[in-house]
Amino acid sequence: MSLNSSLDSVARRDSARRLGRALGLSWSASLWFLTLAIAFGSWALVTIGIERAMPHMAYHARLRPVALYSHVILAPAALALVPFQLWHGLRRRRAALHRWLGRVYGVVILLASLSGFWLAVTTEAGSIAAFGFGLLAIVWLGTTVIGIGEAMQGDYIAHRRWIIRSVAATLAAVTLRLLIIGSEVAGWDSDGVYQAIAWLCWVPNMILAELYLRLGPTRQRRVA
Repeated sequence: MSLNSSLDSVARRDSARRLGRALGLSWSASLWFLTLAIAFGSWALVTIGIERAMPHMAYHARLRPVALYSHVILAPAALALVPFQLWHGLRRRRAALHRWLGRVYGVVILLASLSGFWLAVTTEAGSIAAFGFGLLAIVWLGTTVIGIGEAMQGDYIAHRRWIIRSVAATLAAVTLRLLIIGSEVAGWDSDGVYQAIAWLCWVPNMILAELYLRLGPTRQRRVA
């Protein structure tokens, strides 16, 4: 191999690494912004009243206020914890804090998923939406429980993989709001659209998570 070919190969590898770092930083910045903005935005909406902020959920506030308020307060808390739990620097330098926040994340999801399941099976949006949101609650809780269980057994590679799936389910809160806003802007405000959103807000997330786990970086960090 000539010297020029070697230099070209090194330059291409350097360019690929720089592109990878740039994409990683862009993803991290977007994750921090979207999760925290939607979490705090959701809490802010609760303060102005469910009837005004989420009129399509007002019947839940009258019939099952415990489930509704538990979900709309705790689900954003899980979302707000996501960037901190994925922050490699925190896991590496503050492992005890990472584990403590992980326990909080698990408890929050336990309560938020159970209340979300209750809301799903009692929704007035139809059986398709009920099945979609109900299955999301099961997947959300299941992936989180398995992920925490793997950490307790010391298998941090499996823990990381299952928590990535849990995070994908948690991020349904982001895609749900983006889809609802997009449908309203497009003038697609109907029961059929909402039933589709009940699936589109989380199934693509889970597919992308699986693709990442199969095709993404293979290096796994054995850090609690």
